[in-house]
Amino acid sequence: MHLDRRSFLGTLALWTASPVLFARAATERRFIFIIQRGAADGLNTLIPYAEPAYASLRGALAIDAESTLKLDGSFALHPSLPKLRELFAAGQANGFHAVASPYRDRSHFDGQNVLETGGQAPYQVKDGWMNRLLALLPRRGKDAIAFSPAVPLALRGAVEVATYMPSTLPQADDDLMARVEQLYANDAQLHGLWASALEARGMAAGAGGGGNRQDPGALGRMAAGFLARADGPRLAMIETSGWDTHSAQAARLAGQLKGLDSLIAGLQEGLGSEWSNTVILVATEFGRTVAANGTNGTDHGTGAAALLAGGAVQGGRVVADWPGLAPANLLDGRDLRPTLGLNTLIASVCAETFGLDPDRAAPALFPGSTPGRSLPRLLRANASA
Repeated sequence: MHLDRRSFLGTLALWTASPVLFARAATERRFIFIIQRGAADGLNTLIPYAEPAYASLRGALAIDAESTLKLDGSFALHPSLPKLRELFAAGQANGFHAVASPYRDRSHFDGQNVLETGGQAPYQVKDGWMNRLLALLPRRGKDAIAFSPAVPLALRGAVEVATYMPSTLPQADDDLMARVEQLYANDAQLHGLWASALEARGMAAGAGGGGNRQDPGALGRMAAGFLARADGPRLAMIETSGWDTHSAQAARLAGQLKGLDSLIAGLQEGLGSEWSNTVILVATEFGRTVAANGTNGTDHGTGAAALLAGGAVQGGRVVADWPGLAPANLLDGRDLRPTLGLNTLIASVCAETFGLDPDRAAPALFPGSTPGRSLPRLLRANASA
């Protein structure tokens, strides 16, 4: 089989696990953004079990209160989230409900575009809020690396982001690697790409190899291996998909949430002592309808839930200006009405994580947004800031 040098770079980039993206920043804090692509059902993730209308509107999809993992007198976690429940009990996780970006229609593509760019409308902004966050942080060496064939929109922008994807193919031997090094030595463009790929390959070897798309825990441990390094990245993005549960939601959502729980457990295990410096934000592009549909699922909605976890989190709380699920309180008569801007939450978390001025961080990350309601302190004091 003939393999030219550009194809070889593409082959080196093959990876079937969820894409993971990294960036370095001059701080001991680690920030990980987990995006739930497909509109995750917040009402069955962070369950308002004490809400009178919840069981009646959800019908057979309602999670029985006795089986939930209760957090307080109003909210509980889905039974598939025992690690997150453990983190809540340890004061290392918070939940946020009735959360939404400025987007109010129901297209996955448009909703994800707004979430990742931080714009007020789809395709209004061309770069991503995570890339703009990088521009606010002190630089040291290479700023970002993407474990993905293409950099997701949240990390695209002026700050260069390299890409690397562990291969499922057998490892190339040292002789082949040396020959490719010679091949690229005089190529102004590909020599730099090759050097970047080798640097990431070396970090991957130190992190214990590649992830496994079938094993979220292994993916979390692999990602943590990068983040735990003293010279490693400090920002990460992990993409998860499969959250669009129009039918047979009960079993599908349980599996999705089990994977999310395992992913977070893997991150905690792999980070070791650096877990105390870690902040993980989990969010989705929009929520799902309050009422079940005719195929034992839910349709595209608006208000959703977000989760914050990590050893740096000042946790144990559910933050919600709860609008209620009575028909008169629903948005468009069908959706959970949002009362907290996702932009406000992200900007607050990023500002606290990296010691940024909130008044500067918010408009930089989310241009054109209006100031949202103030949030309680979300993180522990950063001794290394």
